[in-house]
Amino acid sequence: MKNTVSLKENHEFRRLYHRGVSSANRHLVLYCRRNKLGKNRLGLTVSAKLGCAVQRNRVKRLFREAYRLHEQEFALGVDLVLVARGRAVGATYLEIEKSLLRALSENKLAAAES
Repeated sequence: MKNTVSLKENHEFRRLYHRGVSSANRHLVLYCRRNKLGKNRLGLTVSAKLGCAVQRNRVKRLFREAYRLHEQEFALGVDLVLVARGRAVGATYLEIEKSLLRALSENKLAAAES
């Protein structure tokens, strides 16, 4: 995650939910919005309804790793929030990775110009 920092502030998450461009599939929802920082900011959201802390942290690790390995495919200078859906809890890394790439291909704002 060279050009990526964490998104931590609640108001930044809310701004993305309300004004960001979203794309969703069975495992996650991807919210994206441009920023003027020249680097990406990544936020992860896994609801307590989805399971115990061990399961939620596993989903976050899988999201982080899938993003890290495909970071170059994301546009530079965007805020991203990944929201886990219920099916993400039992999913394998491969399923999470495919879902992230599918959401990226649907979200033109998040995808880097090739």
